[in-house]
Amino acid sequence: MSNSKLKKITSARLFLPIVCLIAVLLINVIKTPDFFNITIRNGVLYGYVIDVINRASELVILAVGMTLVTAASGGQDISVGAVMAVAAAVCCQILSGGASSVTAYQNSLVLAVIAALLASALCGAFNGLLVAKLNIQPMVATLILYTAGRGIAQLVTNGQITYIRVESFQMAGGYIGKSPVPTPVLFAIVTVVIVAIILKKTALGLYIESVGINGKAARLVGLNSTMIKFLTYVICGVLAGIAGLVASSRIYSADANNIGLNLEMDAILAVALGGNFLGGGKFSLIGSVIGAYTIQALTTTLYAMNVKADQLPVYKAIVVIIIVTLQSDVFKKFVESHRSKKVSVAAEGGQK
Repeated sequence: MSNSKLKKITSARLFLPIVCLIAVLLINVIKTPDFFNITIRNGVLYGYVIDVINRASELVILAVGMTLVTAASGGQDISVGAVMAVAAAVCCQILSGGASSVTAYQNSLVLAVIAALLASALCGAFNGLLVAKLNIQPMVATLILYTAGRGIAQLVTNGQITYIRVESFQMAGGYIGKSPVPTPVLFAIVTVVIVAIILKKTALGLYIESVGINGKAARLVGLNSTMIKFLTYVICGVLAGIAGLVASSRIYSADANNIGLNLEMDAILAVALGGNFLGGGKFSLIGSVIGAYTIQALTTTLYAMNVKADQLPVYKAIVVIIIVTLQSDVFKKFVESHRSKKVSVAAEGGQK
């Protein structure tokens, strides 16, 4: 393979995300030889791969919203985990009618879901107002809900874990009918497809990139930078709400302390692993999705290596440092200069 073709492949946006995913999967294969084995038991798919895809569903949904926020504002929404808890609390509290545990809906499921999504959209709008209108740095602005969000969820549920022991509610986190595919996977697929279609069939994706690259220039050509940034935060809030409903359905309850805990960091890491520049601008939705599955595969690998849950952030932090370094302009220039020196040395040797 010629140097030009190799350079073209390695410079592709999805090259690094795919390499990272393959590397993690290979480690899994070495650690667990039957990692890719998939079986069907009682009409349901089983296997490590299925478990990774299933458990990554909420993270995929969050990563989609985080990608848009990062591209438009050049910052990250660190409140998405808390927003998940708020959405779950609102939904379960309406379904339970204020009781701590129910075996039948006290109110309409549709009403509860709509209320939960409206609550999460309101959280996103609050973040968007601070970032887009008041020009507060995104991580500082979203720190408010990151800190207070779980407290709000506790207020909604009166400080208790609300259990919804109804089969139809548990389907969102389990299986629908005789479907062999876990329902959260379907939620993730539908979310990615809908957002991808909207970005492709409308000019929203181009507007987001334009605002992220240069907000002042975007305003000069007639784009409402404030509204576009605001809209991305609202979308991110709604997607966090959907992820919260899926997570709540998995455990058929609203646990304000644990739903979405630390997932905001994984979502940011997924965006970084996806080859997206954390300072805003051009983005790759598919890259973030690959990054989300890489994170879940990494988590599965670390658990297989008997790494304790409270030690996981340390290893993930190491991955973040490596990825950010590989994406930095300084590192790329260093590699390019080193490559140029090798080529010049080889050329001089050939002339001699």
